[in-house]
Amino acid sequence: MLRPITYIFIFFFLVYFLLVSLSANGYLGRYESSGEILNSPVPSKILEDRVISQILTKEKILEQDNKMILFGDFHVHTTFSADAFLLSLPMLGGEGTHPPADACNFARFCSSLDFWSINDHAESLTAADWQETINSIRQCNAIGTQTDLLDTVAFLGWEWTQEGGLGKPHYGHKNIILKGTSADEIPLRPIAATDSPGLLGMPDFLRYTLSALRPSDRRLHDFMRFMDDSRIAICEDNVPVRDLPLNCKEVARTPGILFDKLNQWDLDSIVIPHGTAWGAYTPPDTDWNDQLTDDLHDPNIQTLVEIYSGHGNSEEYRGWKNYLINEKGNLACPEATTDFLPPCRQAGRIIERRCLDEGESKRECKKRANEARLNYLNEGIYGETTIFNELPSNWLDAGQCKDCFLPAFNLRPKGSAQYMLALRNFNNDDVVERFKFGFIGSSDNHKARPGTGYKEINRREMTEAGGPEDATGYLLAFREGEGPYSKSLARNWTKDTVPPGPVEFERTASFFKTGGLIAAHANGRSRDSIWSAVKRKEVYATSGPRILLWFDLLNDPYGEEISMGSETIMNKNPRFVVKAAGSFKQKPGCPEYSFNALGSEEVERLCRNECYNPSDVRNKITRIEVARITPQIYEGEEIDNLINDKWKIFDCPDNRQGCSFTFTDKEFNQDKRDVVYYVRAIEEPSKAINAGGLRCEYDSFGNCLETNICSGSSLETPYQDDCLGDVEERAWSSPIFVDYKEDL
Repeated sequence: MLRPITYIFIFFFLVYFLLVSLSANGYLGRYESSGEILNSPVPSKILEDRVISQILTKEKILEQDNKMILFGDFHVHTTFSADAFLLSLPMLGGEGTHPPADACNFARFCSSLDFWSINDHAESLTAADWQETINSIRQCNAIGTQTDLLDTVAFLGWEWTQEGGLGKPHYGHKNIILKGTSADEIPLRPIAATDSPGLLGMPDFLRYTLSALRPSDRRLHDFMRFMDDSRIAICEDNVPVRDLPLNCKEVARTPGILFDKLNQWDLDSIVIPHGTAWGAYTPPDTDWNDQLTDDLHDPNIQTLVEIYSGHGNSEEYRGWKNYLINEKGNLACPEATTDFLPPCRQAGRIIERRCLDEGESKRECKKRANEARLNYLNEGIYGETTIFNELPSNWLDAGQCKDCFLPAFNLRPKGSAQYMLALRNFNNDDVVERFKFGFIGSSDNHKARPGTGYKEINRREMTEAGGPEDATGYLLAFREGEGPYSKSLARNWTKDTVPPGPVEFERTASFFKTGGLIAAHANGRSRDSIWSAVKRKEVYATSGPRILLWFDLLNDPYGEEISMGSETIMNKNPRFVVKAAGSFKQKPGCPEYSFNALGSEEVERLCRNECYNPSDVRNKITRIEVARITPQIYEGEEIDNLINDKWKIFDCPDNRQGCSFTFTDKEFNQDKRDVVYYVRAIEEPSKAINAGGLRCEYDSFGNCLETNICSGSSLETPYQDDCLGDVEERAWSSPIFVDYKEDL
């Protein structure tokens, strides 16, 4: 009797083992195709109304230029990106596939963007993926030309994704945008930053474990295939780009090599660094001064910087530090101040508290606290792993900027835009002297949803929020090993031994926002007009709302007034004018044409029943702020003294007609220094997702007593909780660069 049961058990076990093996090796998965773009144009009247509304607004503030301000998103991921695919898994609360076609449909009928680009990570794109992406972008543009006016312009691109630390140089993430979409305007393959598998290098034991725990999860099967498909041969080094075979992964390990390869292709393209101050992956010692060289910067290609996205703000510089170098040349932990709590300091406090709770002597506990501070510093962005079994809330607001506008998690001041603009290269052998970036915002959305900042709703769909929805989801998080409770761990990670997975993912989730936008002053809605504005840096960033902004120098000595993004040389005091009008207040729901094109089910799935749906009432612009930065004039000049973040503040009239402000820098010809100017237009307060960050409760001295983390997992924060807080949305102009010269 037992023998048949045994055979049956063995049979089903073998079937189960076969199923797990097939799943873990990708044989049960489906190819992630590009999806279907809807063949339905946006009504011409909708586009005409946008033009008319801008004309009427310009008349009210006496703006006489003939250009239109168009809004776009130059940073969009689909599930062709490895991290986006991972976030789409049900075990992480994902919605399933979001291919390139979704991005086009969303841009046209949900967010109503004038232009956008696709920027999947080159590290995970295969030749088939790249061709599917090209075809999808071409199709999106073809659909958009069925009316007299283009409803959207789709640009082709990718992301070059490099991360350093643990002895490896850090160059960060950069988006490459291509102007054209014809065969002679596109490289044969995108260029990756590394040959490391990264997320695609999931160890076999984890693949088999996940497959065993979720044998019927079709989306997990698809991910296993995605990982398997993405493992392609690396192209040979030092071979001209046009001589490389089609189906290999081309790698540029430094920005200099990337620029060289783009110059070999000789195609019209731009490179846009982003996330420059994000501490989630940026090592604490990263300094943009290291990239201000001929080898690592090409001012002809790398012309813009993304200062705001769904991962927060990289604009503002602060003088506090995450670490110090003592007189012996060793790492040391700074003291805490009311402005900043260094994470290494909090690591020491955690261990000291645990030690005292266990009854150890104060002397012993102070010794352990010092060890904890040093262990934290030695592990860079992996410092949290040196403290075993500590709740994320007990790190309080360590590492965070307390007075920045919607800051990035663990802000790195030496990656901020203000810091970049204050730098000068004093190496006489280099041609590159300064960074003269224009400013843009974008979303960095990983769910094929360009321009998500039009409404502050649906946190789990419109931001990067995501997290484990069951026990299996935690297998994909950084949870390595065990350790002592009241002592710190010296991990001694290297770039080869550090386990995969996000660090501090619970705290990071409190810093995910809806996306920003790039706004372009263009002569028309065509691809050429938009690209021309981008190339001359006549663009600006917004935190999501479609604020109208103009910033011009009125007395340029070489001709007519010049606009944001421009450079000039003067010896008399420059005079500027700023004009701004608030974004339209939004009506609930979606306009009729969105339902007509998408259908109610797709409006629910893709737009989440909320679209860009403007009323005819604008938000107030409450004030305009002017930032003034004087670049260094000698090597080592202290940056803190060169950045005047709020040099001038103009309070706007209490109305919704817009705001204008003229000012002169009376210090310019006295100081006899080069100066960089840009402006911020600030809207009246409104609610925004994760506006409160970690939502600290502070004492009267500014110390965080406890946090209320907004988790990406619905197991910890209710799905319906958008974690709203008060914020002043804004737009940042691109800078105007005014160099001083005595004799003209």
